[in-house]
Amino acid sequence: MENLLELNGVSKHYGNKEALKGIDLKIAPGKVIGLLGPNGSGKSTMIKLINGLLQPTQGEILVAGKRVGLETKQLISYLPERTYLNDWMKVKDLVAFFADFYEDFDKEKAQEMLQTLNIDTDSKLKTLSKGNKEKVQLILVMSRKAKLYILDEPIGGVDPAARDYILNTIIKNYSPESTVLIATHLIQEVENICDDIIFLGYGQIQLQGNVDDIRQEKGQSIDSLFREVFKC
Repeated sequence: MENLLELNGVSKHYGNKEALKGIDLKIAPGKVIGLLGPNGSGKSTMIKLINGLLQPTQGEILVAGKRVGLETKQLISYLPERTYLNDWMKVKDLVAFFADFYEDFDKEKAQEMLQTLNIDTDSKLKTLSKGNKEKVQLILVMSRKAKLYILDEPIGGVDPAARDYILNTIIKNYSPESTVLIATHLIQEVENICDDIIFLGYGQIQLQGNVDDIRQEKGQSIDSLFREVFKC
């Protein structure tokens, strides 16, 4: 099976600071993967490189065998940590915007999820609660038929009920041919939905593998192991 994502010897420098140090990574389709690390570990830098928002200092990144560029942007559905959506737009206008902009956007799926949550599509984004804003943004991202979904801190700052909905939405709305990469520091919340995890720290991969295998080998939860590795 062809890898969906490959990083080969990827480094990124900001002046004298080395944010990523020779990362080698291969990710197959059909998985939910947790990219886990403390603040400053390099998670956001890696995500921006995969999305083509930054260029690596060294190394190569491939998405479905293609070098990062215009073609790979069509394969990736990205939820950034900070929203880029206009607060003054109505929810229904955002749905229409995504439908016009992305050929792979499933408008019916988006409307169905919004209806399930009783979100008024005539409401402007700025009038919604933080939790509902997060849900709308996630619905827009997960309604695309992408190959790679990249979610940067999708559950940060929302209440437990909203977190449950967001995580359930992620699980239900990706296909066996696609992969979801979730970057977060809230390990306990995502541990049970991840197939694999990647511990990223100090710009390097500290640990990578199948969640169940790691639990069995280490004899502890991923959350406990994370606290032990990063002393937090």
